[in-house]
Formats: sequence, structure tokens, C-alpha cells
Amino acid sequence: MKQITFLGACALACALLLPQSSEACSDLIVGKKASADGSVMISYSADSHTLYGDLVHYPAKAWGKGLMLEVHEWDTGKPLGFIPQASVTYNVIGNMNEHQVAITESTWGGRKELSDPKGIMDYGSLIYIALQRSKSAREAIRTMTDLVRDYGYYSSGESFTIADKNEVWILEMIGKGPKKKGAVWVAIRIPDNAISAHANQARIHKIPFGDKENCMYEKDVVKLAREYGWYTGKSDKDFDFQKAYNPYEFSGLRACEARVWSFFRTFDKGMDKYTKHIQGDINEEPMPLYIVPDRKVTLDDVRRGMRNHYEDTPLSMTNDPGAGAYKVPYRWRPMTFKVDGKEYVNERAIATQQTGFVLIAQMRSWLPDEIGGILWFGVDDANTAVLTPMYSAITSVPECYRRGNGDMTHFSWTSAFWIHNWVANMAYHRYEPMMQDIRPVQTALESSYDALVKATDEYALELMKSDPAKVKDYLTSVCSKVANETTARWKQLGEYLIVKYMDGNVKKEKDGQFETNGYGQIVMPNFPGYSQEYYESIARSGEAEHLVVPKEEKK
Repeated sequence: MKQITFLGACALACALLLPQSSEACSDLIVGKKASADGSVMISYSADSHTLYGDLVHYPAKAWGKGLMLEVHEWDTGKPLGFIPQASVTYNVIGNMNEHQVAITESTWGGRKELSDPKGIMDYGSLIYIALQRSKSAREAIRTMTDLVRDYGYYSSGESFTIADKNEVWILEMIGKGPKKKGAVWVAIRIPDNAISAHANQARIHKIPFGDKENCMYEKDVVKLAREYGWYTGKSDKDFDFQKAYNPYEFSGLRACEARVWSFFRTFDKGMDKYTKHIQGDINEEPMPLYIVPDRKVTLDDVRRGMRNHYEDTPLSMTNDPGAGAYKVPYRWRPMTFKVDGKEYVNERAIATQQTGFVLIAQMRSWLPDEIGGILWFGVDDANTAVLTPMYSAITSVPECYRRGNGDMTHFSWTSAFWIHNWVANMAYHRYEPMMQDIRPVQTALESSYDALVKATDEYALELMKSDPAKVKDYLTSVCSKVANETTARWKQLGEYLIVKYMDGNVKKEKDGQFETNGYGQIVMPNFPGYSQEYYESIARSGEAEHLVVPKEEKK
């Protein structure tokens, strides 16, 4: 009997790394000539109501011959089957490996007829197995597509971002159905001077079959669609992958393509011509797969992109009654509701409350792989997360991100996930004033880490010359210190917020301290009430007459 190995230390223990409800993620993409510093950047928010945010680690390892790897479905932990283990696997931190290969995803479901309950490879396992076995984006694509060809594809339709230090690809994949093993797929290389994105809607339309350098595809990607009657055109060159396998519906535009649009329009004001389309009009012209930005994109641009709530657009989440008195850009689920026979929809922005973790993978070709790959990692809502630098060569996970330090039903004061949720959930109810205190701390921390990375890079490069064996230990120590100190600082921020805003009041401050009367007692706090705009909205409501204070009679 062959021996059995598991995916990482324990597949079941890591099964919650990806969302339980996987149709909920946002990916932003920046090519190396589109970025301000020449790096390739991709981002990802793993959004789920049941996902506990932690940082997974697979150490590099040499395996014996004849070993088998047991694959578990990442959404449920369900065992799916066995595949041969690779002879050597690479170090993986989160969604990036030691060779600066990074993979992220968003699920779009697509044609239900193409599900294969007998498949072994699900989307999550594809990501982490490919990261352990690939030195480049192209090798990762080959690894993933070979695995589904040989062992079947268990998941529904999926978009993957697959990047390395030189290039970035979008791979879209869906199964062939219960009677055929494997998947139909197409992979398109995003030009170096372009940006792209995907968010739970298939985005690849025409396939440039003759461009072997920038396009890869399954040979029967058109044939399968013809067999099901989803494509009847005379020529394969007119085939549209998205139309065949994930046709537009209102929800796919309003809740998904709209997120892509919110990123694109930041760098191209001409994107406003797609406003009707992303608001749900399936007959309007679709957006392109990628655009060339009107300026170079910085790391901070991507951070802001992950914190987007459709600001300054018709979909802004602070301009409708749901925002309430404090301009809250969040809506509790479900996303739709009915009143008097009409169905209404709440917007779904990139930044959302039910996020397990968020990341920006930054690949820098001018540095050695040990130093070049950084996973900017944070937990909970991207809008209130602090993205800390995790070098992809580190050999252990900081305590605040460690799996087992708390979980979804057990609070921990040293868990970054719980501390960030505590702060965010306070802010959701007093959003406008509290964000004025949260944002400066977040900005200061992340700005300090930008400077820290520059200094860390320089020291690590010198260390590689004098004592290369110590580089990984040094980077591991830096990352651990940063992450744990950030969690402690965020806890301090939470303590400050609950004291300042207790009971709807706002305590007065002087010289950086809460003001006292000189005798050890706090002075009377401010009573901010609500905005004049909110008061006016109450007065205009048809049921507010009983609130009117009667005028005194004249004598």
C-alpha cells in the first residue's frame, strides 16, 4: 500500500481558508509596466460569513517516492480523492510562494449542467497545490489544467488570477459535466501596461486562438458549447466564452461587474459609458477584459481600490436611506428585499463586512525571490484592515495570524481577526465620526510599513552577501514583529474608540488626552446628535407630525 500525505499539515484544519460561500471575492490586477515601481500586483478579498481569517503556511519539503496526497474540498473539508504527491514542494505563505508566484480567485458558478460530483480537484486545492509545485505563472496554469484533466474538476465556474514577477494571467474554468472528465478553460495574459479585475462574473469574451504567446485554452472549449447548444455560430473565431458559460444576468452585472467598473473608472473616466451596463442592462456593450490606465498605479492605489464603496458614483452607498444618520456604506444581508410587491437591491461593493482576509501580492523582478515577493496581508473588512508585509520566504506565521488563535466562535485578544472585527463593528454603527479616528491610524501604520520594507530590503540584500542562511530568519522576525505590533495597536485604537464614543456622546480631548475638570473628573462630553440633513429627512417623512413641538400661544 502506498503511503498517504495530506495537503499541508492538515487539509481539514485549513479548510476554512477559502470562503464557505465562495461566490463573493474581488480581484484587482496591475501589470508591471502599469505599476509605479515596476512590480506586478494582484489583490484579493476572501469574503464569507463563515470564514475565519488566518494565514496559511506550507513549508518547502522534499517527499519520498510513491506518496499520495489526499485532496479535500476547501469549502467544506470533504475528502475528494487522492493524487500523487510531488517529489518537492515549495514554501507557500498565504496565496504566494517562495518563487514569487501568486494565485487568487473569484467564483461565478455558470452552467449547472457542467458540474462533476466525481471530480477530485476543487478550485481551492488547485490554488494551493499549484503554488507548492510551480516556479512561474505559466507553470502554474499547466499544473492546474493538467490536474483537472487527469483527475476531474469538482467545483463550478471560476476565475483565477495567476501571476509571477514578470507577468499576470486570468484563467477561467468550468467543468465538462458528469459524463466527461476535466474542464473547459481559457487563459489570457494581461498586457504589462494594463490593469484588469474580476469579481464573480466570467470576463473573457473572444479567444485569440492564434496568439500562442498570450493565450492558452482547452482544445474542446468551443466544441462543448456547441454540443449543449450554447454556441451556434459558424466560425470558432466568433465564440464568446462568457456568453456560452456564464451569460449575463442582472445580479452578475449589478453585484459583480460593477465592482470591476469601480476599479477601472478610477484610472479611466471614459468607463462611465458602461454605467447602464453595470447597473443591470444586459443589452449594453460589455466592459473590456483590461484597460490601459491613465496614470501609473501605486501600491496605495490598490489598497484604496480594495476599500471602494462606489464613492463619487451613482451607486455610492452613502447617498440612499440605507446609509442612515452616519453615512454607513454597508448593508446587512440579504442583498435584496421586497416591499409592496416590488423587489429592491442593495449594492455590493468591493469592501464588505463579511471578509475573512484581504491581500495584495506584490512581485518584484529586480530583487532575488527570497526578498522580492511580499504578501501585504490583513484580516476582516478591507476598509478597516491594516495590510502588513509578509515576505513570501518567511518560515513561520505571526501569532496574531496563526491558525488556532481563536476561531469563529471563540474570541481571542491576540487574534488580528477578532481585534479588527471588534473595531470594525463599532464603526459600522457610528461610521462617519469613527472613521475620522480610524483612517489616520491605518494610514500612518501602512505608510510606516512602506518605509520599513525599503529598509528591510536593503538589510536583507546585504545579509545575502555576508550570511545568506540568515535571510529567511531575519525576514520572519521582521514580519512577526510588524503583525503582532499592529494587532496590539489596533486593540489600543478599539479601547480609545469605545471610551470616546460611549452612549452616543463624544468625549472632549485636549493635548492628546480626554479632558478633565482639574479635579479628576471628566468634563461634560459633547452631544453631537445627528446631521442637519438627517433631521431634515425625518421632518420630511409622512409620519413625523407627532414629533413636532407645539409653539407657545401668544398672550
